[in-house]
Amino acid sequence: MFRTLLFCIAGLTPLLAAEEQLPKTLSMKITATYRHDNKAFTQGLFYSGGFLYESTGNYGASTLRQVEPKTGQVRKRVSLPKQFFAEGAALVDDKIYQLTWQEGYCFVYDKETFQLTQQHRYRGEGWGLTFDGTHLILSDGSDTLTFYEPKTFKKVRTVKVAGTPPATKKTQPVKNLNELEYIRGEVWANIWHSHFIVRIDPKTGSVNGWIDCAGFVPEEFKAGQTENVLNGIAFDAATDTVYVTGKNWAVLYEIKLEQRDSHNPARE
Repeated sequence: MFRTLLFCIAGLTPLLAAEEQLPKTLSMKITATYRHDNKAFTQGLFYSGGFLYESTGNYGASTLRQVEPKTGQVRKRVSLPKQFFAEGAALVDDKIYQLTWQEGYCFVYDKETFQLTQQHRYRGEGWGLTFDGTHLILSDGSDTLTFYEPKTFKKVRTVKVAGTPPATKKTQPVKNLNELEYIRGEVWANIWHSHFIVRIDPKTGSVNGWIDCAGFVPEEFKAGQTENVLNGIAFDAATDTVYVTGKNWAVLYEIKLEQRDSHNPARE
């Protein structure tokens, strides 16, 4: 199924070319929708070499998967022991790092074989994980991002995240930071139990913009309290394409990032 929708994101900087002057807004154009396993409780997502790599949660059902974006077909999978609840995942060189929720383990896999090669311990909960080219960045459901050195998994620093939510004028801590993706110098984060993605300056923790993704949420998950929330951001840097999905969603969105057309007010 193919659909095209347009969203304007206040304060969103463009990701099309680093040397261009960054305008204040950007359009997100849904260029395609694909199938997604509605039994996949998505906790982590990233893109590499034509495939999505997905970490799924729940005790007794946690996995690491290699997925074909356009078909939803799982090409490769490894299951975690039933005592572990998988969370965020990130790629560093040829290694995949996968967090666990409350167990304090980070598992490291060979990207090609999915064989477990190493494991690290950390304190506190693990939620989202991404890699900025130097450090792994971890969220724990609070307003804090923690930076780790990949080889040793030693803590390097932390940053508190704060911003001004839409329809408010007061800057405040931004809590419930969940799945993460590093995109052109920013950390994009799902906010648990919301339809917002925030764009974070990793140096200062300041929120650069709020992305309202309410239009992406499947109808069956819009009413009432549910754990089947928006959770999953993957970025293909070669094409400036973002993939977005959620926990137990049957759909994956392919989104093209485009500069706002100032001569077309319908897109503003």
